Amino acid sequence: MAIRTTVNGKAVPVEIDVRTSLLDLLREQLHLTGAKKGCDHGQCGACTVHVDGRRVASCLTLAAKVDGRAVTTIEGLADGDTLHPMQQAFIDHDALQCGYCTPGQIMAAVACVREGNATSKDRIREYMSGNICRCGAYVGIVAAIEQVAGREKV
Repeated sequence: MAIRTTVNGKAVPVEIDVRTSLLDLLREQLHLTGAKKGCDHGQCGACTVHVDGRRVASCLTLAAKVDGRAVTTIEGLADGDTLHPMQQAFIDHDALQCGYCTPGQIMAAVACVREGNATSKDRIREYMSGNICRCGAYVGIVAAIEQVAGREKV
């Protein structure tokens, strides 16, 4: 099947098997490896990307569903060499350890702020509950989100 999507601001025409997940399209065909294959069941959040500005588990999203839509991955957040405020906040608050979940955490965190769900620690924890960090960097993650929510429009 031929689809045309926009990935990180660039038009992407691509041929896919109708069974291809968005995650596999991104990683295997487009070589954008920031989104990770964690559980492959939509339970860990490591594969979180944005489709038309909303977060999705790319392992559960068929690539065919993004035909004509805009996809943003962790690779598309920075503005050249300038990190997105959430990326910088994760560094500032040491909100990572091994880094495997970090791209998905950041993408979910951006959505959390953008959608107005970063109004309290409890609300942030609830909204981010679909993104698992096996290293336990949750305190730093919440602090990073609070920092960005308090000063920036994301």
